[in-house]
Amino acid sequence: MTETALTLLPSLNPWMQAGIGLAGLLLLAYVVQAVAQYLLLHTVPRIRAHMDTRWARVVWHDKVLRRLARVVPSLVIQAGIGAVPQLDPVAFVVIRNLTVALTVLQLVRTLNALLDATLQEHAQAPGGAPTSTRSIKSYVQLGKLALTLVGAIVIVAALIDRSPLILLSGLGAMSAVLMLVFKDTILSFTAGLQLSSNDMLRVGDWIEMPQMGADGDVVDIALHTVKVQNWDKTITTIPTWRLMSESYRNWRGMSESGGRRIKRTLRLDAASVHFLDDADIERLARIALLAPYLQEKREAVHAANAALGPGAAAPANLRRLTNIGTFRAYVQAYLRAHPGIHQGMTLMVRTLEPTPEGVPLELYCFTATTAWVQYEAIQGDIFDHLIAVLPEFGLHLYQSPTGHDIRAGLRQQSLQ
Repeated sequence: MTETALTLLPSLNPWMQAGIGLAGLLLLAYVVQAVAQYLLLHTVPRIRAHMDTRWARVVWHDKVLRRLARVVPSLVIQAGIGAVPQLDPVAFVVIRNLTVALTVLQLVRTLNALLDATLQEHAQAPGGAPTSTRSIKSYVQLGKLALTLVGAIVIVAALIDRSPLILLSGLGAMSAVLMLVFKDTILSFTAGLQLSSNDMLRVGDWIEMPQMGADGDVVDIALHTVKVQNWDKTITTIPTWRLMSESYRNWRGMSESGGRRIKRTLRLDAASVHFLDDADIERLARIALLAPYLQEKREAVHAANAALGPGAAAPANLRRLTNIGTFRAYVQAYLRAHPGIHQGMTLMVRTLEPTPEGVPLELYCFTATTAWVQYEAIQGDIFDHLIAVLPEFGLHLYQSPTGHDIRAGLRQQSLQ
């Protein structure tokens, strides 16, 4: 039957001969693609699983193999188009150019899939934060953009049957326009290089950028944008180049240090500040945290008063302990003994300049954890305790008069 078909073929109309030849060539291309796809998707994965290496998982990724198989039909048509009988020369040139353009298109898609596989392998690679937090997504996107541009130039050149160098020379004359069109891309790529080379930003960093409304964790670093998931779970998208042209705060140093700062003040009522008498000192000496301090201070006060001589018996001339100073020493000792406070970092309790709102007593220390929930719990426990223990020292928090205070004062005045 094949010999009969070959015998009858020359007797057919030239257009029919060309049509049958093209149909046979398309059928052959389809069969070859099916065979190539079967071999690539069924044989290569077994070899990949046996090797179990990173480069094999990237180069022989299923998506890469699937797109590589789609390159085969256009190659078969290019190789066999010359064997189609009675094909018009114009049709030959058009079909050849179309298949070349299709081949370039499928090769660009295959290389893009290879870049995607590289990005996926990098994101899933073991090795901890140094590997997983430095994103290569911007480089992958830039590579895909460059491949797309080059592929588009070659495809257009193939379709119009001209050399790609002619189009490239035309693009050179349009450099000013291209610079304007790709201005954000160029700025973002340059900023991305600086951010990466100087290790200024990683995926997972907590950053604050008030001018952009960003306050949260960096979840994605791409070529053109950086995505920040705020604490209310909203997403703020920041142009990459703005991270180099504007300031922002990165809290990575705090996270890596192992301690998170507490800097808060207790505003004490100045009217409650007074000297301690002997009964107060004896009562406060029973507090274990204060016993060493009071013992040392009593000895120092007695020595200083004895040095003044018998003529300085007036209270104004004598050194005496104050309740606010003793409370400051208690807070210092309390923080030193607290298991939630980092003892290897700065720890300080100081009295600031008095204000119309009272005498500020500032605590400056660091917790032993950087987790937000645990940090707030430790800070809350500390200030709950300090506020509750203030009356033991005869101190009171400063508080503006409330409606209840005014009513109580008026009621007491009316009773008098």
